[in-house]
Amino acid sequence: MESQLIFDFNADSDMTNWYVVDDGVMGGLSQGQFRLNAEGHGEFSGDVSLDNNGGFSSIRFYSETLDLRGKTKFVLRVKGDGKGYQFRSKKNSKHYYSYVYKMQTSGDWETIEVPFAKMYPSFRGRTLDGENFNDGQLQEIGILVGNKKEESFRLLIDKIEVQ
Repeated sequence: MESQLIFDFNADSDMTNWYVVDDGVMGGLSQGQFRLNAEGHGEFSGDVSLDNNGGFSSIRFYSETLDLRGKTKFVLRVKGDGKGYQFRSKKNSKHYYSYVYKMQTSGDWETIEVPFAKMYPSFRGRTLDGENFNDGQLQEIGILVGNKKEESFRLLIDKIEVQ
């Protein structure tokens, strides 16, 4: 199946449309950072704190509307730290909810496939009653760490695409 690139991290990547959103939006104290590292990979790292009802850090990428008709999955090339993360997407960046897929990293470089059909609608950690993600359009993707415990994290990202 033909791949459509969403973002390819390299030494010349424009990180303008990437943002860190931590639990500080609700009073928490988690601290995440996102940068382009010396090898040209996206590096999402930091510390998750449970203080003040916190417990997550995330990155988001806002794009022009992408046409996903005929596509069935996201494909991520990442190197995690053995922790669980959530891959998140929004058809419209103005929607209050995201579609979520929980993924486990191994600690090695790996390709993780995220089938649209397994991405469920969620808002503030609660699963919503609604259809799972399907092809159509995309305006936002993100990655969130929030495993209900205090921990440091580090996730390297090489590229994100759809197939």
